[in-house]
Amino acid sequence: MQRLDLRQLLSQKLSPQQIQFIKLLQIPTAELEMRIKEELEINPALEEGREEPAEEYSDTDDYEDDYGKEEEVDINDYLNDDEISGYKMQGDRGGDEEDREMPIAMTSTLTDSLMDQLGFLDLDDKQFAIGMQLIGSIDHDGYIRRDLSSIANDLAFSQNIETTEEEIEQVLHMIQTFDPAGIGARDLPECLLLQLVRREQDETTILAERIINEAFDEFTKKHYQKIQSKFNITEDELKKAVDQIIRLNPKPGGAGASMTRIQYIIPDFILTNDNGQLQLSLNSRNAPDLRISRSYADMFDAYDKSDKKDKKLKETVTFVKQKLDAAKWFIDAIRQRQNTLLRTMEAIIKYQHDFFLEGDESELRPMILKDIAEEIGMDISTISRVANSKAVQTEFGIYPLKYFFSEGIATDSGEDASSREVKHILKEIIENESKRKPLSDEKIEKLLNEKGYNIARRTVAKYREQLNIPVARLRKEL
Repeated sequence: MQRLDLRQLLSQKLSPQQIQFIKLLQIPTAELEMRIKEELEINPALEEGREEPAEEYSDTDDYEDDYGKEEEVDINDYLNDDEISGYKMQGDRGGDEEDREMPIAMTSTLTDSLMDQLGFLDLDDKQFAIGMQLIGSIDHDGYIRRDLSSIANDLAFSQNIETTEEEIEQVLHMIQTFDPAGIGARDLPECLLLQLVRREQDETTILAERIINEAFDEFTKKHYQKIQSKFNITEDELKKAVDQIIRLNPKPGGAGASMTRIQYIIPDFILTNDNGQLQLSLNSRNAPDLRISRSYADMFDAYDKSDKKDKKLKETVTFVKQKLDAAKWFIDAIRQRQNTLLRTMEAIIKYQHDFFLEGDESELRPMILKDIAEEIGMDISTISRVANSKAVQTEFGIYPLKYFFSEGIATDSGEDASSREVKHILKEIIENESKRKPLSDEKIEKLLNEKGYNIARRTVAKYREQLNIPVARLRKEL
């Protein structure tokens, strides 16, 4: 049996303006330009330009679209408000510098380079088609990991070319002579061998090739004594061969990554040091000045002087008011975004003042999102959105804001040290260790404890992995 109930509920919902602010807050400056352009396209009441002395639009009460009432839109509410007459992005440096675009490095891609080299070979149409298919199968590391049988099937189905694995392998061997060395390999040993065969074939190179061909598993596990015994060689001979192998490029396609289009990082903040005084500004290169369209304010002026009982004119004014409100909300959201960014970054600078003065990583203090949220009186989620995908340009380089957040490690003195500081010391310990007898995590733990850092072995292992440092056995060198 159906039942009808009446309930009163209290719930919190974000207004459209709050949602708009949140979305604008979490995007970096590099994407803000695109978002502003989108808003300019859909809202004719919003336009680019600096503030003019002319009167502009301001907030007003909701328009009552009720023709039987005497209440009308007060045009003066949309005019004569200097406070919102225009909006100039904070941090604007002005001048021609703002109009210049950020540099983009444009070069050919790795695929383009390989296709150019393919064109220099004396190939028939079938071989050229196979070569194109092979180049298209090369992944970002420079390897061809697909089976040749699968490539043969692709040629048959997509281009109606019947071929064999032997024909494909013949063309593949040609491609493997291209630059960069090692390109087109099917696995790591083949990649290394392709690079070694281009070198002078002396005793060391020949031994390096034998190690890869006959003892690659022992080499990867650094079982050097087994290799030395297997090939009956001296420790010095083994060391020279191993040194040659580790200098090879395991990812030849990585060189091609630098040949692709490079988008330079656009920092959201610019921090300068003026004789010990840190000065912060927002990078406004990608955020043009915004203002309310003067022509739309003139429409309201025309309405004020016309017959206010005209139905069509009232409908037009209602549409214009909606656009004016949307434009004002957007400008306010941009202003609020910039204010929040500045307050957050200023709080970070306050916490990490010593680091920003010297650029010394050991000066970083433990700092979590909650610390900044309490400092500026905002929610942790707001700070998280600001820290996400934002960066600051300093005299020591460009840093993502997330770089400055770290947990605290207790010390013997009773103070907390930044986990980043501990990582820095851990890295120094490993860099200064004996490469013949690398330190285990337990020994590193003891050394850190001796330095006053109360840290467990599992934490040492976690930090070591975060620094992409292998275990002691894999750090061993001859």
